[in-house]
Amino acid sequence: MSIKRTAIGFLTVACLIGAAMFLPNVGQAQDAKVNTAMDLLESMANKLGSPKIEGADTAAGKEVPAIYFGSTKMNNNNDLVDQVVKQAQGTATIFVKSGDEYVRVATNVKKDDGSRAIGTILDPKGKAIESIRKGEAFYGEVDILGKPYITGYKPIRDSAKDVIGIYYVGYLK
Repeated sequence: MSIKRTAIGFLTVACLIGAAMFLPNVGQAQDAKVNTAMDLLESMANKLGSPKIEGADTAAGKEVPAIYFGSTKMNNNNDLVDQVVKQAQGTATIFVKSGDEYVRVATNVKKDDGSRAIGTILDPKGKAIESIRKGEAFYGEVDILGKPYITGYKPIRDSAKDVIGIYYVGYLK
């Protein structure tokens, strides 16, 4: 009798493992959405032209470098991030490197009051910044202005391959 129970137990476990392998994983679906949105943001930015810093501008009263794709200035210009979100949903941001900080200059991430989070900075102690400082992309869960998001952050590099900003996409968890 115990051999039969053991066999049934093994069969049950095998069926559960098999079923789990074939069911869509919500985390993987979110990751796929993030990858698709990141590809869209990068390709739309690249169509505008090469990224560069040229002069300075203000973002919510802060003076920061002006980041361009070709001749299109991104500071306080939300057209690109809004187009990405129109096609891929979620949220999108262009950050510019300002000293040791990365400042949101174009975004549809909202603050609690409903306004765009222009001028806010990437969390200097967060998970994403560690990868960006190494010149690497970061994909994973991050807290943004007190809310959990499944995200992607990727360095924006100029023609000299220096990191001048960050592409960001994310979905509220």
